[in-house]
Formats: sequence, structure tokens, C-alpha cells
Amino acid sequence: QMQLVESGGGLVQAGGSLRLSCAASGRTFSEYAMGWFRQAPGKEREFVAAISWRGNTYYADSVKGRFTISRDNAKNTVYLQMNSLKPEDTAVYYCAADRFGGRYSSKASGYDYWGQGTQVTVSS
Repeated sequence: QMQLVESGGGLVQAGGSLRLSCAASGRTFSEYAMGWFRQAPGKEREFVAAISWRGNTYYADSVKGRFTISRDNAKNTVYLQMNSLKPEDTAVYYCAADRFGGRYSSKASGYDYWGQGTQVTVSS
């Protein structure tokens, strides 16, 4: 089992920034690909960004150029730096781990472990 704990969510004005963190334990973090997803009220969970064990990244078009995913294998942590936030970015943000480390999938079904989520609210 891998445990994932997100932090860093909160309330921010449009145009502001937040950095989410996801701390992993229980498995060899460096071997896993990691992803961030989000779910707004009444909507399905959607892909945000992913990073392979080597650091290759992949972003949803809606966040490209504004969000940056990164990882620190020494700290067993993956980050999501979110800049130029918009009200439509409001959602619960989840991190997820994929045991196929070379893959950086946009499909939620491809991930094996999930965190509990952290709320991000962007006011207009």
C-alpha cells in the first residue's frame, strides 16, 4: 500500500497562486508515476497533470502554461504549482500514484493509489 496525503489547498483570489504538495509513504516513491486530478461539485473527476518517474510531464490543456508539476524523490513528495488561478479551477484536488512509473497517464483508472484530496477555492 502507498499512502498519499495532500496539503496546500485554500482560498485564493483570481490571479493568485497556490502550491499543492502530496507526501507519499509505504512504497518506493521514485518508481511511481504521479498525477494530479480535480473534481468540482457536480462534475466528474478530471485530469490535471502527471509526471513520470524520470520527470517527463503531461498537462491538461486547461492548465498548460499556468500549472507546473514536479517531484522531489528525496522527500517522497510531488508538487503542483498553480499560478494565474481562475474561478473555474475551484475543485477538490487529488494526487494519485501509478505503479507503472514510465507512464504519465491522463486516465484516472490507470492509477493505483489516491489521496483524500485538498480543497482549492478561487474567488472572482
